Amino acid sequence: MRLTFRRLADRRPVETLVERDDGVVFEMRGAGGGAELPHDLVHALVEIELQVADGIWGCVADGVVWRSMRHVSGRQPPHAAERSAALKRERAARVQHAEGLADVVARLARGAEVLPAGTTGTGHRPDRLAAAAVVLREAGRSWAAVRPGEVWVVEWPAAGRRRRR
Repeated sequence: MRLTFRRLADRRPVETLVERDDGVVFEMRGAGGGAELPHDLVHALVEIELQVADGIWGCVADGVVWRSMRHVSGRQPPHAAERSAALKRERAARVQHAEGLADVVARLARGAEVLPAGTTGTGHRPDRLAAAAVVLREAGRSWAAVRPGEVWVVEWPAAGRRRRR
């Protein structure tokens, strides 16, 4: 799956083009904007780095369509809406975990306190979380250099691959 994040002018939402491996394409507007790393891009980077296959973007790759997504092209598979709803129910706890994980790594990347006594409650080793925070800090600097109208492309892993451009 390919995710293309288009930076817009400051204080405007980020536009993301989602091209699933099955040929279905969606557009969405997400939180963030300007020089701040967009929330959906944070999720993509953290989920790739920590190999969270069933978080926000893994769900999209598997057929979930969130309310923020608008179908652009490609024939959706039969019973796509029912499959999306079933996956949302089935993976609700994992999606919540992914939300918390992205928050923890983003806090670490900013140098903010995560939880007292250094606990994270994420189920991930502290060194892996620290490594993900480094990736996020570097991505934040790179995103800040992206000018309005330019894009950042993320290739969602398929069969264990990891790539970022």
